[in-house]
Amino acid sequence: MKVAVCRAFGKPLVIEDASLAPVQARQVHVKVAACAICHSDIMFAQGAWGGHLPAVYGHEAAGTVLSLGADVDGLAVGDAVLVTLIRSCGACPTCADGHPTNCETAYDRVAASPLRAANGEVLEHGLATAAFAEEVIVDQSQVIGLPDGIAMDAASLLACGAITGIGAVTNAAAMPEGASAVVVGAGGVGLNTIQGAVLAGASCVIALDISQSKLDGALEFGATHVVDATDKDVVAQIHAINGGRGVDYVFVTVGVIAAYNAALTYLAPRGELVMVGMTASGQEMGIEPVEVAGNSQILRGTKMGDTVLQRDIPVLLEHYFAGRLKLDQLIANRYSLDQINQAIADTKAGKSRRNVIIFD
Repeated sequence: MKVAVCRAFGKPLVIEDASLAPVQARQVHVKVAACAICHSDIMFAQGAWGGHLPAVYGHEAAGTVLSLGADVDGLAVGDAVLVTLIRSCGACPTCADGHPTNCETAYDRVAASPLRAANGEVLEHGLATAAFAEEVIVDQSQVIGLPDGIAMDAASLLACGAITGIGAVTNAAAMPEGASAVVVGAGGVGLNTIQGAVLAGASCVIALDISQSKLDGALEFGATHVVDATDKDVVAQIHAINGGRGVDYVFVTVGVIAAYNAALTYLAPRGELVMVGMTASGQEMGIEPVEVAGNSQILRGTKMGDTVLQRDIPVLLEHYFAGRLKLDQLIANRYSLDQINQAIADTKAGKSRRNVIIFD
C-alpha cells in the first residue's frame, strides 16, 4: 500500500510503499476512503511535540472494514466506519469514569506499530492511527460504524474536528442553554465549536479571528456576532454585544499563546475558559492567579471534546441528517495522497476550513 511518511521534521512528507502486520485480537483493518488534514498532524510533522521518526500521521478518517481480529464485536467486513485516535483500554480509572480520551494505559506507537516500510523499517503508528495511508489497523475502541447516507469525506470530519469543537461545548463545558460565548478562531475546529454552541442553545455566540473571510464563515455556521481580533477595543466590543459584561464561556480553538493570554479578559465573573487549541510543547500562558481566584473563574482543558464515540457519534449523525450540523460545507478542497504536501501547505496558510485526502 501507499503511505505518506514523515522522515524529517519540518520537511515534506514522502510517498512510499509500506505494509501492515496481520490483524491481531481486538484490532480492525480498514481500507481508508478519506482522511482530513488536521493541525495536530501538522504539529507532529513539524516536531512541535517530539516523537519518533520515521512516522505516518493522519487520524481523521473514514473507510470500510477489510478484516477483523478476534474478540471484535458489532462490526463486519464491508461495514463503513469512522476511524479516530481515541484509543482506550476501558479499564483504567479515566476510562472507567467515562473519559476514554484521557485513557491512562500507555501505547507504544513504535514498539506496537503494525507499519513497516518496504525495507522492513518500523514506521511509527502516528497518533495510534496512521491514516495518511491506503489502509490502517487500529484498536477496536477507535472505530464506530457509519450509517448509509453520509459521504466518506464528510464522515471523516466527525473523527476529530467536529467532535473536538462540539464536544468542547457539550461535554467538557456542559454549557447550559442561554449562556453567552466567545469562540477564538474560526477555522475547522472553531466553526464546529460555534455549531456546538448553537446546538446547546447559546444566547450569544461571538466569533473572533484575524481573517475577514473566516469571520464571514463563522456567521454562516451560526455565530450571532463577529469581531476582528486585531482591533484594539475587542473587550469593549464584546461587552457592548453582551449587555455590558463579559461572556460566560470563552473557547480558544487555536494553538496560539497570544490568543490564550487575551482570553481571560473576555470572561465575566464566574466565567469559564475552555482550552481546546493545542500549542507547541514548552509554550506558556501568562495569568494572574489573583484575578482568576477573585473572579471565581474556571480554566478547563479538553482533549478531543471529551468524546465517547458510542454515545456522541449517533447524536451528531442525527443532527447531520436533520440539517442541524454542517459537515459537507466544512470541506474546502479534496486532494489525492500524492498531493498531500499541497494539502498541508494550504491548511497551514489558513485558506481552508478542512482539506481532505481522498483515496480511490
